[in-house]
Amino acid sequence: MTITYRGTTALITGASSGLGTEYATRLAARGADVVLVARREDRLRELAERLERSHGVTATVIPLDLGRPGAAKALRRDLDERGIRIGILVNNAGFGLHGDFLDADEARTAEMIQLNISALVELTRAFLPDLVRERRGAVVNIASTGAFQPCPSMAVYGATKAFVLNFTEAIAYETRDAGVAVLAVCPGATATEFREVSGLHADRGQRGSQTPAEVVAATLRALDRGHSGSVVSGARNAVLAKLAGIMPRPVVTSIAARTLA
Repeated sequence: MTITYRGTTALITGASSGLGTEYATRLAARGADVVLVARREDRLRELAERLERSHGVTATVIPLDLGRPGAAKALRRDLDERGIRIGILVNNAGFGLHGDFLDADEARTAEMIQLNISALVELTRAFLPDLVRERRGAVVNIASTGAFQPCPSMAVYGATKAFVLNFTEAIAYETRDAGVAVLAVCPGATATEFREVSGLHADRGQRGSQTPAEVVAATLRALDRGHSGSVVSGARNAVLAKLAGIMPRPVVTSIAARTLA
């Protein structure tokens, strides 16, 4: 399949920083109009102005907390009312929490599950049928190399990303003849605000850290090849993900625990 960027509209969640900003920038550079969704309206508007000025695209800003139940359906209604049709969906919004499960704040944990899993599923359900019907476009769901093994000290976060990976690969198989790319992207450590938000110690798991530009470049290479399913960003990360699948689970869990402690 061939992904057409110019003349289409890409919806990017979590667009106010990090990977979301980079996806918006790279997609706009390829000629796609963009819909930028996140909670921080000031950052979204700064990004929208820059993209419109630099690339001549239309950038629509929608400040929204996708961690709130029902937000995905509200977003779809909003876009329908504006007459905006989505050709590329990037489900990037999400966050992690560092610390033992029993010590974690229950409300914050529930919010993470809502954002990392429920909102992603609801957005995929809201927009994928249109893409399948029109036999075009792509859905990109951001997973993690944490999806390949248990993550002590980040137990729920790792589990949410394992869900994203398995869910996306299954949907990719179901739509394999539909002319749509459905891709789970699995970055490892990346230079974003993730560590600050999660509370993960600044020097933990930083070996082999990538930039957002490297992760997005890996995504676009996969889409340019017409690839569906999943892609691990970075050769070192790909090797570690492969090893996690063949080593004894207790060993893998112990290694992950030392990395994330």
